[in-house]
Amino acid sequence: MIRLALGTLRQHRGAYAGTFFAALLAVALLAGGGLLLASVLTAKPPADRFAAASIVVSGDRDVTLEKVTTKHKKDKVKRKVKVKSEQLTGAGSLPADLVGRLGNLPGVAAATADVAFPVQAGTPDGLLLHGADDAPVIGHGWGSARLTPYSLRTGEAPGPGQAVIDADLANRSGTTVGGRLVVTTKTGVRTLVVSGIAAPAGRDGLPAQGALFVADSDVTSVSGLPGPTAVAVLARPDTDLVALRQAVEEVAGDAPVLTGDDRVRADLPGALPDYIGPISIFGFVIGITAFAAVFVLTGTVTLGVRQRLRELALLRTAGATPAQLRRLLGVESLLLAGVAALPGIPLGVVIAHVVAARFEKLGAVPAQFVVQTNVIVLIAAAAAGMLVTFIGAWIASRRAVRIAPTQALAETANAPTGGLVLRTALAVVTAAGAIALLIFIPLDGPLGMGMSFVSSALFMCAVAALGPRLVGVLTTPVSRLIGIGGATGWLAGLVTRAERRRVAAVAVPLVLMFTINATMLLNSALLDKLTGQEQAARTAAATAQVTAPGGLPLSTVRELLALNGVTGAAATLPTRAIVEQGGKPEDYATQGLLVAGTEAALDLDLRAGTLPGDGTFAASEYVTKQYGWRVGDDVPVWLADGYQVQLRLAGVYARARGFGDLALPADLVAAHDPRGLVSAVGLRYSGDVPERIAASWPSLRLTPTLGAAPAGDIQNQGAWELMVVISLGFTAIAVVNTFAIATAARRREFADLRLAGATTRQLHRIVGREAMITVTVGMALGVLVTAIVVGAFSTAQDGTMRVFVDAARYAGMFGGVAALGLVAGAVPARVLLRRRSLPALSDGR
Repeated sequence: MIRLALGTLRQHRGAYAGTFFAALLAVALLAGGGLLLASVLTAKPPADRFAAASIVVSGDRDVTLEKVTTKHKKDKVKRKVKVKSEQLTGAGSLPADLVGRLGNLPGVAAATADVAFPVQAGTPDGLLLHGADDAPVIGHGWGSARLTPYSLRTGEAPGPGQAVIDADLANRSGTTVGGRLVVTTKTGVRTLVVSGIAAPAGRDGLPAQGALFVADSDVTSVSGLPGPTAVAVLARPDTDLVALRQAVEEVAGDAPVLTGDDRVRADLPGALPDYIGPISIFGFVIGITAFAAVFVLTGTVTLGVRQRLRELALLRTAGATPAQLRRLLGVESLLLAGVAALPGIPLGVVIAHVVAARFEKLGAVPAQFVVQTNVIVLIAAAAAGMLVTFIGAWIASRRAVRIAPTQALAETANAPTGGLVLRTALAVVTAAGAIALLIFIPLDGPLGMGMSFVSSALFMCAVAALGPRLVGVLTTPVSRLIGIGGATGWLAGLVTRAERRRVAAVAVPLVLMFTINATMLLNSALLDKLTGQEQAARTAAATAQVTAPGGLPLSTVRELLALNGVTGAAATLPTRAIVEQGGKPEDYATQGLLVAGTEAALDLDLRAGTLPGDGTFAASEYVTKQYGWRVGDDVPVWLADGYQVQLRLAGVYARARGFGDLALPADLVAAHDPRGLVSAVGLRYSGDVPERIAASWPSLRLTPTLGAAPAGDIQNQGAWELMVVISLGFTAIAVVNTFAIATAARRREFADLRLAGATTRQLHRIVGREAMITVTVGMALGVLVTAIVVGAFSTAQDGTMRVFVDAARYAGMFGGVAALGLVAGAVPARVLLRRRSLPALSDGR
């Protein structure tokens, strides 16, 4: 069987070239996506601040909830407990006296408090300080420098009003001992004198964060924290660490006690690389690759099998059973995919590094992210590529192997008909699933983009299942219209109507190419457009927006509000907050909001109630519908540091895009967010307010509201960019390959036409008309599916149904796919119809 499979592959290498390249790309993308996903799942923080500690007690780093369900069965009660956690973006504080209690335990050499807080540090001339790879700068008390350990290289320990920075920050900024730094935290802006420069042994700093140390006596006033974010326990030599941990747990109570590699979790969350977003992105990469691979490989293998129908019929005449033919085609596919995997695996490694570099440039993955070459992942990718190719061959062979042996004697062999009931059932189920997703899933929520892609994929399955039927319905009117004018047009229309299966095989990849990419691009463009519109509408009432590099403390904002001539202001302080839904904590983008003055400077389009004040909050329409909240309801909310507060819903607003789903009092947010800085202040004013702001705060920027632009979601931009590249690559191969195989299978047909008197030029015109008909049919189906999905997605966003969304982008995608189809249809024919390509025929132009 293997010898026969190798022989047929050599004989039909032209027909299987497209399948080879599709399998190669499938293996490469699966390998690349697998390496990326495995790398983010196994990624470890590049540095551990607590390397010198034996045990670390940390404040809260996540919100954990338990959901208990009970089921009664006869006399038994079944109790099930589900535990769900959501990571915090801040760090909870520990009791200030915990350090002393831990330090008194037997076997403890020392207990050291670590107060970690983000700082915005810069030189007096405005240069901002960042760690390696733009890492954040984290402030600490000098007493915790010993934990990494840091040691002074030059200078001395900081006193009141002084700071020590790591050598890496000093080198980047050119700061020396005696220099000055402007440090901004949520407690205000202050100038500190650099008293010394420190570094861990053997290096200039930590790779994930810059370090700035202040005097222990200044920690509370600079950080604004009531207690340490972690306490490190240093054990004495020969101490039983298991017994010591038990003693620490008794003293620490509910606070997490960490040892070994888990100690790094006690660091400030903002100082640790965040891989949550990349995990979902790279997982989606694998999913779309598998879908596109099955879809494309099934089509290419099907065409290859159809080209060999007479050969299969001959094998049936020689006594081969359908099962043996299925095994033959299966072995061929496995051998083909195995050969394709050889260059596919190294190509996958290259793809992984290219994608990682692109995502790092976009800021969608941490700068410290490193792609790890995992042999198991590469082997799994090769096996998955072979499996996908085998599945495609199995699907393609189901009907072809039942060909009658007598067809070996016929001039043209046709695949057995049938299977209409199964195909119709599959189409109905997948189309119903797509419609159900579009109707019942809230597309205006975070799942909207993903579900629109899934619904497009389900519609594509329905189109593929009923391809010949759908194409037959459209081919008749399209072929008659395009076939008008001359014998070549009439013949092209006649051929396409007679060969609807061939037309379907070529048209379906065009549908896939246009639908998947147009849906993603148009929906993404719609979200960007709506976000920009809502941003403009929110800030339209303000005269100007005041911003500063890194943000402003609330104290500075209040000084701005006190200026004569300021008639209205709205300050926004970005953070994250967690609320409970069905026993599961859910994290939402949130804004701390401070509104002042007699004139509104921010318009959230309130639909009910008022903006938040003391003890209250506001929420978006989407969230209130999800949770069933009404104005006046009391809701528990967890803030960035894990602090839980009961707030009353005061208002519901509509303009949440680019803003957040929750709005809380700014003072409450600043008190419990480690950063706690205002991102922008919308001002309404009259007179010389801009001049006075420039004189008093030179670092502040005053931008007219009309010039303000919303920041895009860089992570989603990178995700959808990657999705489009993958689908374009796969579907382009499918389009070119299917046209090439379909054309190559028509050698005898073209030879007969030449014998009947047709010239090469006439054959080119016939093929061109056929390509036009095929492309028109494919694009019509693609436009239909895209209109359904994009229209539903658009309606869910703001009640307005749009199909084109972005006319230029739509026209570009439509024209590009159509042009590719026309070129892919014309080029193989020109190659096939070259002089001497059809034997025993003269050119006869």
